[in-house]
Amino acid sequence: MNLEKQSKEILNKNDRGGYTVPTARLYPFQWNWDSGFTALGLVKYNEERAWQELEKLFEGQWRDGLLPHIIFHQSSPDYYPGPDLWGMPKDVFTNDRLTPKTSGISQPPVLATVVRIILEEACDKDLAETAAQGLYPRLLAWHRWWWTARDPENTGLSVVYHPWETGMDNSPAWDNALQRVEAVKNSGYKRRDLQQVKQSQRPSQQDYDRYMSLVGLFRSLKYNPEALYEQSPFKVIDLGVNSLLQRGNTDLLSLAQQFGSLEEQTEIETRINLTKQAFHRLWAPELSIYLNWDCISNTPIEIPVASGFLPLFARIPDKQQVVQMSNELSRWSGLCRYLVPSCSPDSADFEAKRYWRGPVWFIVNWMIGEGLEHYGETALSEKIRHHSRELAEQSGFFEYYDPQDSSGLGGGEFSWTAAIFLHWLLEKS
Repeated sequence: MNLEKQSKEILNKNDRGGYTVPTARLYPFQWNWDSGFTALGLVKYNEERAWQELEKLFEGQWRDGLLPHIIFHQSSPDYYPGPDLWGMPKDVFTNDRLTPKTSGISQPPVLATVVRIILEEACDKDLAETAAQGLYPRLLAWHRWWWTARDPENTGLSVVYHPWETGMDNSPAWDNALQRVEAVKNSGYKRRDLQQVKQSQRPSQQDYDRYMSLVGLFRSLKYNPEALYEQSPFKVIDLGVNSLLQRGNTDLLSLAQQFGSLEEQTEIETRINLTKQAFHRLWAPELSIYLNWDCISNTPIEIPVASGFLPLFARIPDKQQVVQMSNELSRWSGLCRYLVPSCSPDSADFEAKRYWRGPVWFIVNWMIGEGLEHYGETALSEKIRHHSRELAEQSGFFEYYDPQDSSGLGGGEFSWTAAIFLHWLLEKS
């Protein structure tokens, strides 16, 4: 089947009436950054539906600005933990409504970038400007939440309290920090993901027990930002969240120049400058990559992972750093067949088929490729694009891929993979 047609069919198949699930059964709800990437594909053939995807997501925004990582628009037995386990406080919405139920953590903030891209690409300018204007104050509220609730000391870098919040759940970068979390004992819960995907491709049971322990702690603290900052045993500065937030701040500034006030523009510019300076301490010149940071030990996490290249997407590195990063990524390319593996292939933590410990993800490839292209590293950017297209041609639209043998892994007929194909791989195919 034609790949363009197939990708559109996947997005249509995963449509649940105003929002898209990442894939049937394995992820039966609306996920935050999944919907952002999905909208980039939808806009190629249904602009109204692309805007609806984002508007539906913001139905779950809390009064303090938090945009949760899962919106439970309807019930499903196929996913754990469901809304009851998250225990959303009853007063999180501004108008006393109780639905939709949500999780209590967020995800990497790609949505301001998505809104700007769709606004600029849209053919129906009236629709686009009306939709973007309506979304702008909600985006600003969410970014302010990241700037304050997750950076109470105003350092310029925001913290996360759960591996799920990074979107890169079982990255080896989190292994040591996660050891501080006491695993739940004798919980008796049943993981639904293992009914759909092989254990060898998913986070370990020990990881999952710690994930659930954190959820229980957050619920007991009623998601109070001050309490979480003081008490969470897992507290890291994630490169993915902060790179997407910084890029998002830049795109939010563009939206503010169209739809906001001068005061809001100044506020956003101040944060952009603060964050750009703060990123300096995450650069590791001896490794030619940026590193995540453990806030509890106050040390860099010296495990090279793909998110170490995401500052390219945020326009953070200078020219010399870009040269070093490009050389390092080229070195990775010599160690595996397909770019970009989620962990350095010569790391002791590399696992080619296990979730975020080695596999290739289209969304990461697009962001790194887009960043390289911006800096003029076109050959390497095109290599990543070519590898991505080849993976789709050989294996179809999976959640992630083995960087050695191209096999499709995780969920099949995956929305954001199909969407990134439409957004990034189709136009120069």
